[in-house]
Amino acid sequence: MRSALFVVTDPQFGATVGDLGLLDEIVVGRGGRVRVGLSRPEPEGPDAAALRTAVEAAVREVDGVSRVEVVVTTMAERRRAELADLLRRRSATRTGELGGGSARVYAIASGKGGVGKSTVTANLAASLAARGKRVGILDADVWGHSIPQLFGVGGNPAVVGGVMLPHRAHGVALMSVGFLVPEGQPIVWRGPMLHKALEQFLTDVAWGELDVLLLDLPPGTGDITMSLLELVPDASLVAVTTPQKAARDVAARVVTMAREAGMPVAGVVENMSAAICDHCGHGSAVFGSGGGEELAELAGAPLLGRVPLDVAAREHADAGVPVVVADPGAPSAVELVAVAARLPVRRRSLLHRSLPLSVG
Repeated sequence: MRSALFVVTDPQFGATVGDLGLLDEIVVGRGGRVRVGLSRPEPEGPDAAALRTAVEAAVREVDGVSRVEVVVTTMAERRRAELADLLRRRSATRTGELGGGSARVYAIASGKGGVGKSTVTANLAASLAARGKRVGILDADVWGHSIPQLFGVGGNPAVVGGVMLPHRAHGVALMSVGFLVPEGQPIVWRGPMLHKALEQFLTDVAWGELDVLLLDLPPGTGDITMSLLELVPDASLVAVTTPQKAARDVAARVVTMAREAGMPVAGVVENMSAAICDHCGHGSAVFGSGGGEELAELAGAPLLGRVPLDVAAREHADAGVPVVVADPGAPSAVELVAVAARLPVRRRSLLHRSLPLSVG
């Protein structure tokens, strides 16, 4: 029975009960009655009901069990400190070591706002998570953060011993400055403060073991983009544009900046390639055509896909559910799933990078 419980995942932490040391006791009574005692930093914190349900289901799978009672209590301070230490060890110990150095990191960028970069990011993440990948999104679009809205989550993240726990939705770990400030509050941070905040989001958040981390960058080539080039040296760029010449031209500047800094370009996504009529299904090239292909050629990278604009994408974004989850048959969802499957692995060369020296 203990082994069955150890593999139950606590959805708040994205790790198992056994790994986290949450199991206090198992008491087996007469007639197949079982009492399971767990402890958490906040007994009724996020996903507490889901954890209870998962634990009860795991115990009922054991032969002879007729009734299960799950009791969750407040974790003692000593164990809380041990848990915080464990979360730090499981996450990045230094910037650039997310997922123990094995995570693929994609910086999703655009030259200008309004091209659907964050919507693309959210749906790529949800699609990858649906395929069994451990995925996180760092919403680095400080002034225009929209990941909380796109996933329908909000509120301050839980903190354990100075370690922030990312919000989780649709299998994706989420961290955004939007979780730390009141809704509608403007962010007026300057360069050094922005750099420090991003560094904390990478090192003081319990990301756990990730397969993929998506960085939702602000538009353009400002301080945040430059900081992330330094903080996450193994990231590769995914440029989002519309077919329109104006969007393509400004996105080209981001591509040029990445290449000059030695960041590989994983590919280009052409968003809003055509507006799909909700009645007849006909696509109209409202923003022209060819912008994605031209940007991909300039970048020397593949065109990962052309995502159409349809009513489903807009409606579900407003409702806080990625369209790939809410309506997987929608034209936009079908193409976004295909883009996620085409994301290549690109490794940054050693050129332009500071390398540690060791004497041995």
